[in-house]
Amino acid sequence: MINLQEQTAIVTGSARGIGAAIAFRLAHAGCNLIISDIDERGAQATVDRIKEIGRDAIAVQTDVSRWEQAENLLKVSIAKFAKVDILVNNAGITRDNLLMRMSEAEWDAVMTVNLKGTFHCIKAASRMLMKQRHGKIINVASVVGIIGNAGQANYAASKAGIIGLTKSVAKEFGSRNIQVNAVAPGYIQTDMTKDLPDAAKEAFLTIIPLQRAGQVEDVANAVLFLASPLSDYMTGQVLHVDGGMVM
Repeated sequence: MINLQEQTAIVTGSARGIGAAIAFRLAHAGCNLIISDIDERGAQATVDRIKEIGRDAIAVQTDVSRWEQAENLLKVSIAKFAKVDILVNNAGITRDNLLMRMSEAEWDAVMTVNLKGTFHCIKAASRMLMKQRHGKIINVASVVGIIGNAGQANYAASKAGIIGLTKSVAKEFGSRNIQVNAVAPGYIQTDMTKDLPDAAKEAFLTIIPLQRAGQVEDVANAVLFLASPLSDYMTGQVLHVDGGMVM
C-alpha cells in the first residue's frame, strides 16, 4: 500500500476525468489536495468528494495559460498547506481539425493551455521545490505526442512538447532530488473521447493489444506510482498507459 500521508499535491485540470481520478487516488494514499481547474464549480465538487474520505482539499480556479494565475495557484497552495510535494500537470484541451482547415486560433489555444500551461506551473513551483530539495512533477502527455494522429496536429505537437519539456526539466532539477516524469495515456474513456465517432473508437481498439479502452483509474494508478517513493530512481521517463498501443 503506497502511503503519501501528509504530503500535498496540486493536480491541474482536476474537476473531472483523468485529473479528478488522479486527485482521488492521491487522496486515498493520504495526500492533501489542491484542485486546480478553470471550472470552479467542478473543482469544488471534486474537493467535496475528497473531504468525504477524510482528506483536506481546496479548489483554486486557474487558467494555467496565464502566468499570473499559475503563480497565484502556488501562492494559495503554500499559504494553505505550507508546502507542495507533488505537482501533476494534467490541464489540457483539444481543438481537433485537419491541418489544412486548422485556424491559427485553434493551434494557439491548444499550445497555450497544454504546453505553455505546463511550463507555467513548473516554473511557478520550481523555486519552492528546489529550496526544499525534494518533489515529484508528473506531466500528462499522450501517445499521440509520440506517434501523431491525423486531425490532431496541434494536440500532438503540444504533447510532444510536454515530453521534451519533461526530459529537459528532469536534467535541470535532478541535482535537487526532484523527479520529473510523464505519463502517456492511450485511448482512455473520458468526456474528451466519448464523442468520438463509433468508427474511430473501433479503429483504436484494433491497434490495442489488450483490445479494450483504458479507464481513468489506469492513468491515476501510474501517476500514483510516479508520485510515490517507489519511483525515486526514475526521472525523465515517459510511462505509457495505453494497453500496448505503442511499443
